[in-house]
Amino acid sequence: MKRAIAVVGPTASGKTRLAVALARRLDTEVLSADSMQFYRGMEIGTAAPTLLERCDVRHHFIGILPPDADMAAGRYERMARETASDLLGRGKIPVLVGGSGLYVSAFIDGLFEGPARNQRIRERIRARALDVGNAAMLEQLHAVDPVYASLLSSENDMVRIVRALEVYELTGRPFSDWHREHRETREPWKVTQVALRWDRALLYERINRRVSEMIDAGWVEETRRLIDDGYEKDLARLKALGYREIAVYLRGETELETAAEAARQHHRRYAKRQMTWFKADKRVHWIECTEASSIDALAQETLRLFQEQS
Repeated sequence: MKRAIAVVGPTASGKTRLAVALARRLDTEVLSADSMQFYRGMEIGTAAPTLLERCDVRHHFIGILPPDADMAAGRYERMARETASDLLGRGKIPVLVGGSGLYVSAFIDGLFEGPARNQRIRERIRARALDVGNAAMLEQLHAVDPVYASLLSSENDMVRIVRALEVYELTGRPFSDWHREHRETREPWKVTQVALRWDRALLYERINRRVSEMIDAGWVEETRRLIDDGYEKDLARLKALGYREIAVYLRGETELETAAEAARQHHRRYAKRQMTWFKADKRVHWIECTEASSIDALAQETLRLFQEQS
């Protein structure tokens, strides 16, 4: 049985620090499963591991694509499994880290396409999206499949929104149900999944502080460089996880603090959706965490859980 550790959960919960601590203890490497960290030039706004962390522990799948490229879940599954298998072949336990449920699930359970596509239904859903807008379509998906909707970083992920609504209209069942059944019948990797559970108020404080730190670290300048490099303002990457709010500020349409507060709100909502996704997966072990928790103790508890499952 192929074994791995996955550090999952909401943004700003301390996943990167824990993954680096585990990799140091195990003398291994880290595989990113963050859907935004795949893209170059977005290190600040995606809270990618620092250069010091990446020099200390090798990280895979960070900054490997230009912002206008796509990383399909199937492609990620193949790349991540190949890398993880290579690590196992060298006697190392892979450490996966990220809060993007779709990519974590692709690695652990394999990609699942679901029922055959129905072009007529897809075209009807796309036409409805043009009439009511992306946000309304994501809201509709939340109404019929909150679990799957929770993994989407924004309403701009229309490919997945359309697919999930198509499956629901076609079968009368949430797309997440199909994913769960597939997972129960096919589990080629035995992965110990851990997430850090914070009091919600404390987690939101951490999110608010992180946004301020990212702005201090040059997030505005990073966004300006992306725009100056020719990436269109309607590019999906620049509409996600606060980049949209920073871009509004750069166009002179709002004050920086107003944009920062909107970004904080965006991150808090995303964290809530991430928690919904990972709480639905009963395989995830939640470790209670406070500001007083030491990273060594958290790593030790993770390794204890991993050894219990071995």
